[in-house]
Parts: sequence; structure tokens; C-alpha cells
Amino acid sequence: MAFLSSLLLTVLAAVVPIAAPPAGGVADYQLGGAYRPAPKVDVVVRDRTEKPVPGVYSICYVNAFQTQPGTLGWWRRNRPGLLLRDRQGRLVRDAGWPDEVLLDLRTARKRAAAARISRRWFAGCADRGFRAVEPDNLDSWTRSKGLLTGAHARAYARLLVRAAHAERLAIAQKNTPQLNGRRLGFDFAVAEECEVYRECGAYTRMYGRRVIEIEYTDNGRRAFTRACRARGGRVSVLLRDRDVVPRGTRGYVFRTC
Repeated sequence: MAFLSSLLLTVLAAVVPIAAPPAGGVADYQLGGAYRPAPKVDVVVRDRTEKPVPGVYSICYVNAFQTQPGTLGWWRRNRPGLLLRDRQGRLVRDAGWPDEVLLDLRTARKRAAAARISRRWFAGCADRGFRAVEPDNLDSWTRSKGLLTGAHARAYARLLVRAAHAERLAIAQKNTPQLNGRRLGFDFAVAEECEVYRECGAYTRMYGRRVIEIEYTDNGRRAFTRACRARGGRVSVLLRDRDVVPRGTRGYVFRTC
């Protein structure tokens, strides 16, 4: 039986290779709701609760380092020990997204427990036909009031990389250029506002053309214009509204180089 299981995994690896998104492909970021992408789009990022786009390289967004808005009740009931609390016992929330509570990744045991949950989500992404995962909030330690460290993030990231690859999925480094994601095993990068913060070079040095860059309209259009001049055609560069709302919704913006 063990031999047959090993043989099955070998065959599966040959049939379903792990492949990063097409370098420089036209990408669309649809986290605010799924909609039919434009015919020119090669890559689509959607939330793990959505379906992938048939015939298009689809990336599954997973909030792996913090709770997803609307799910805190589930965590309280099922995994309360994985919610990060400060020294007064209060939940540590992301100040920019107060519906999101940071996960407690301070021990190997807790990291392993959190990674098992993420792997189940990754498996669901793979089963539905996604080719890659984008685990968000790699930089959660920077908002943890000193309770988490970069070392905790790196250790957990390695577990996520193993989990994704075990499901035959590529995995993205999401933001956080201060960490060398290539050394952690990430296959490509999803970088928000790297032109605004002058960080894009860090990603291209690590991943070459395997970068999806998203600039947002509330920063103005100059950063997007600069990005297109500097990297358009070499990496995937797109402009989106901050709420990444579906096409047809007020405020929707989608531009590519």
C-alpha cells in the first residue's frame, strides 16, 4: 500500500506540474468580487471562496496570517488558542483592517496547527482548479505590538510553502520585501504599491519577471505610469481601485500597461 501511495504521488507530480504564472502576463486582481475577465487577461487572482476562471491561470487568495473578515466567530469556537492576544488578554487586531485578528505564530506547535488549517484551504483551491495560492499578511508581525517577529513569519512561511507544493500549487510571496521569499521557497511575488514605496527592485531581484505588481488609484496615476515605463511588458503591472470592486460597480478601475 505504501508503495502504491508513493507511486500515485509520483504520477500526480508528473501530470500536475507546479508552474508559476506566465511572466509578464496580463493580470486581474478580483478580491472584491468575481467577474468575467477581459479577453486579454492571462492571470486572475480571486478569493478562496470563489471559483477559478476556466482556461486562465488562476491564483487563490488566502488570508493565512490573520483571520478573514467575518470568520472571527469560527476561530473563537474552533481555534481560540491560535488568536494572538496581548499581555492584557486582548485580541491583537490589524489597525488597518479591524475585522482581522492576527494569528499567534509564536511556537512551533501553534504554527503547525495554523499550517494544517491553511493546507486544507490550499487543498480546496487545488480541487477547484486554481494553479497557485497567495497567502496574505506575511508582514503581520510588524503589526503585532512586538509579540511576533520576522523569525516567526519565516518559520510559518516555510510550512505554507511545503503545504502549497504538496498540493501541487505554486505559492506567492505577498508584499514584505524585507524578507527574501526565494530563500523561503516562494515561486513568485504579488506586490502591492511597490512603485509608490520604491520597493519593486527588491521583488525583481528575487523573482525576475515572476512578479505581479498592483498599483491603486487612491495614490494617483503617476505611480502606475512610472511602473509601466520601468517594467511594463517584463512583469505584470495593473492599476486597480482600492476596493477592487467588480466591473460594473461604481468606482471600478482596471488598467494594464
